[in-house]
Amino acid sequence: MHAMPSSNAEHPSSITKGGGILRQPMSVWATAFAAVVAFMGIGLVDPILPAIAANLRATPSQVSLLFTSYFLITAVAMLITGWVSSRIGGKRTLMIGLTLVVVFAALAGTSDTVGQLVGFRAGWGLGNALFVATALAVIVGAASGGAEKAIVLYEAALGLGISLGPLLGALLGDLNWRFPFFGTAILMAVGFLLISTLLKAPPKPAEKTRLSAPIRALGHGGLSTTAFTALFYNYAFFTVLAFTPFVLGMSAHGIGLVFFGWGVMVALASVFGAPALQRRVGTVRVMYLGLALLVLFQLGLAFLGHDGIIVCTILSGIPIGLNNTAFTEAAMEVSDNPRPVASAGYNFVRWMGGALAPYFATKLAEEVNPHLPYVVGAACCVVAIGVLVVRRRHMAPLERVDIDHAFQDEPLPAQA
Repeated sequence: MHAMPSSNAEHPSSITKGGGILRQPMSVWATAFAAVVAFMGIGLVDPILPAIAANLRATPSQVSLLFTSYFLITAVAMLITGWVSSRIGGKRTLMIGLTLVVVFAALAGTSDTVGQLVGFRAGWGLGNALFVATALAVIVGAASGGAEKAIVLYEAALGLGISLGPLLGALLGDLNWRFPFFGTAILMAVGFLLISTLLKAPPKPAEKTRLSAPIRALGHGGLSTTAFTALFYNYAFFTVLAFTPFVLGMSAHGIGLVFFGWGVMVALASVFGAPALQRRVGTVRVMYLGLALLVLFQLGLAFLGHDGIIVCTILSGIPIGLNNTAFTEAAMEVSDNPRPVASAGYNFVRWMGGALAPYFATKLAEEVNPHLPYVVGAACCVVAIGVLVVRRRHMAPLERVDIDHAFQDEPLPAQA
C-alpha cells in the first residue's frame, strides 16, 4: 500500500505560500458545508436533553445513551470507512454517509421511546462515520495551500458546527423537542445536493484498503500515542458536552447560548490559536497546554457555583479547540500511513472516549454526586499528559512538521 504524500515529507521550498485558507475550490466548500452540518449533530441535542428526558420519561443516564450509541457506532464504523471508500470512491462514500444521516435523523424525530431514539442515533452514527472520515481526506486532497490549511479548514467546520448545533437545537427545540432532528435531516439533504453537483469524484486509490489497515496502522508508536492520548482527552471533552446540560438547570435557550459561546471558543482556538501556537512552541507542547487548561476548567466545573460553571463551560472551549487541531494534525502527520487509514485508526480509538464519557458521567452523578464526573474528567487529562510524557520519543516526527509550518510564515527572499 503506497502512502499518500505527507507534508512532513515536503521540502520547505516546495510548500505553497500563495493562496489564503479562504481561497478554495467550490468542491471543498460544499464538503465543508456538509461537515458543518454533520458536526452540528454532535451538539444539537445538548439544549434539549432535559426536554427529551421529561417527554420520554427517561433518566439522565438513559438519555446520555444518545451520545454513547452515536459515538460507539461512529468509532467502530471508522474501521470500515477506508475499506469502503477505496472500493466505491470518496464521493459515493460521502453520499452514502449523508443519506444515512438524513434517514436516521428524520427517524429520530419520530421516536416515541428513549430506546427508539438511541437506536436511530446509532444509525446516524454510522452515516456520520462514513461521511466525517472521508470528508477529512477529501478536503485534505482537494484544498489549496497544503495539508495544514486543509486541516484548519476542517477544524473550522467542526468548531462552527459545534457552536451552531446548540443554537439550532435551542431554537427548534423550544417549539418541539423533535424539530431539531427534522432540521438536521433537511440541512443534510442540502449538503447531499451540493456534494452531488459540485464535488468531482476523486480518483480511487491505486490499491484497495484492507479491513485490517486501521488497526495495523496503530502499530506505529506515534499514531498509537496520539490516539490513546486522545481517548482520555475525549472522555474529558464529552463529559463537558454531554453532562453539563443537566447541571446548568437552564431552559433550552439558556443551554443553547452557553454552548454557543463554548462552540465559538472552540472555533477561534482551532482556527487561530492552535496554528499560531504550533509554530511558536510545537504541536506536542500545544497538547500539553490544552490538557493542562482543561484540567483547571474541569475542576472549576466541579467545585464552583452556578455562575462559575457557566464561565468554565464557555472557556473550556479554548483548550478543546487547541487540542482538536493539534491532535488531528498529529494523527495525519506523525506516521507514514496514508491519511485516510491513519484517520480511521485514530478516530476508532479516540471516539471511544466520546462513547464512554456521557453514560459514565451521568451514572456517577446519579449514584455518587454531581461533582465526581468532572473530577474524573480532570484525572483523564492528567493520564493523557502522562501518556505523552512517557511516550514522547514517538512524537519526534512532528518536530519536522512544526519546522515546515514555521518556515511557511517566513517572508520569501526577494528575487534578484
